[in-house]
Amino acid sequence: MSSFFVTVLVLIRIIDTFSGQGVLDEANQQVLICLPAGLLGQPGPPGLKGSPGLKGSPGQDGIKGKRGMKGEKGLVGGVGAKGNAGKIGPQGMRGIQGGKGETGRKGEKGDAMTLNWKQRVWNRYDTRNSGLVQNCNFRKRDNKSSLHVAYAGNLRVLCFSGYCCGRWYFTFNSKECSGPMTIEGIVSSHPNNSYNDLSRHRQIEGYCENILAGQVAIALNIGNCKGYSAHDSYTGRNSVSRIMIQEVPPPQND
Repeated sequence: MSSFFVTVLVLIRIIDTFSGQGVLDEANQQVLICLPAGLLGQPGPPGLKGSPGLKGSPGQDGIKGKRGMKGEKGLVGGVGAKGNAGKIGPQGMRGIQGGKGETGRKGEKGDAMTLNWKQRVWNRYDTRNSGLVQNCNFRKRDNKSSLHVAYAGNLRVLCFSGYCCGRWYFTFNSKECSGPMTIEGIVSSHPNNSYNDLSRHRQIEGYCENILAGQVAIALNIGNCKGYSAHDSYTGRNSVSRIMIQEVPPPQND
């Protein structure tokens, strides 16, 4: 007898024992027995810890909470680094004209020079050919000022042989001007010239610098031109002659 039929017989007996409470599963060659429920057993021991589940999706934002109470004032922070200069803003509107200001204090006296001048006038027929013609002392007030001198009168030269030349010039304390150069005038002629022995009104003038304040001896002198022979000269023939002197401010810088 095969094992299948043996199993079937055993199962049939078991079924009969339990009053038909079994069911035969022929397909799987098993008998399924339905027994009455027994007493509740003791809980089994806890199972092993399972593996962590997958990360869930982010939840939605919660409702905005109420505004909290104002916190206490914090400590003063340190000085920050200097920022970059901002751009120049647009030009503002023109302001309202202000009121008239107070009158300022009177300024100190400036360097403006009061007029200081002098002249020497004479009327004589001077025939000397060299030396002093006329002097005129002048009191200069300022070391930095300049002197303006001028001669106005009649001059002439007479030549006897060859060209001749007369020179009239100013001196200051017996020296010719060196600041910047001499102050002079010349008259020349020739014996064959139809204008020889011609008297005319002439003027010689100029400015002399670098003369110290105080008494200054100013003089008009006559002599030969450099490189020329002797001549016959006249100063102030039948007319008035004059020397004019004026102290003036120093010249402007170049």
